[in-house]
Amino acid sequence: MMTAFKDLFDLKGRTAVVTGGCGILGRRFTEGLAEFGAKVAIIDLDEKAVAAAASELGRRFSVDAMGYACDITQPEAIRRTADAIEAALGPVSILLNNAASKTRDVDAFFAPVATFSLETWREIMSVNLDGMFNVAQVFGTRMAERGYGSIVQTASIYGLMAPDQRIYEGSEYLGRAINTPAVYTASKAGVIGLTKHLATYWGAQGVRVNTLTPGGVESGQNDTFKQRYGARVPLGRMARADEMVGAMLFLVSDAASYVTGQNIAVDGGLSAW
Repeated sequence: MMTAFKDLFDLKGRTAVVTGGCGILGRRFTEGLAEFGAKVAIIDLDEKAVAAAASELGRRFSVDAMGYACDITQPEAIRRTADAIEAALGPVSILLNNAASKTRDVDAFFAPVATFSLETWREIMSVNLDGMFNVAQVFGTRMAERGYGSIVQTASIYGLMAPDQRIYEGSEYLGRAINTPAVYTASKAGVIGLTKHLATYWGAQGVRVNTLTPGGVESGQNDTFKQRYGARVPLGRMARADEMVGAMLFLVSDAASYVTGQNIAVDGGLSAW
């Protein structure tokens, strides 16, 4: 008897890990996974925040959920966390490799190219690209040894294309002037390349690796930025965080069993022109 197509999205019995699980997208990703039945391990930096998020997730969706404080720039810390997750929730078969950083010094993050420091560049890369590899290395290797798994890595529309500098004049985020620095574009382009490499590297072992590329998500920008960004988008607006969840659920589920090495841009059509 053939499986019903809707059952392809069922995640019951599977253990999923979400890095950056307390962030704007991470929280929505954990909710989507839990709603479809997965056991969820939330990884982020703040121990109290991950514990609270896991408790709330388990209560709302009646699934096993655990929170783990872990710095993804530290490979040994990731290995210890992976051991703890699998001891508590079982073998991990879904990884949302989602954590990213704007650094501890926001002024340094938004500095222009002429004065952008190599120290800040390396700090961002250590999370956005090095950390992405560290996490994929640990969990992906275990998936490959078991012969099954799905990894989804979060990039950005600015990993596909450069930002239009004209939209930033008068634009603010949470009350401060903003731009998109070159290191962010470079790190997210690297995520897309890393995905392709890992997809071909682990394909024969049954591990699928794909990229989810969000367009601009509404999360505290002022009206000037929203209007200017929206004017560049065929759908005419910024995204909502929950609009990333459907693509994520497709990619991690058996509905995407023949999809690997791909980049799905959930960008309102921005990259189409």
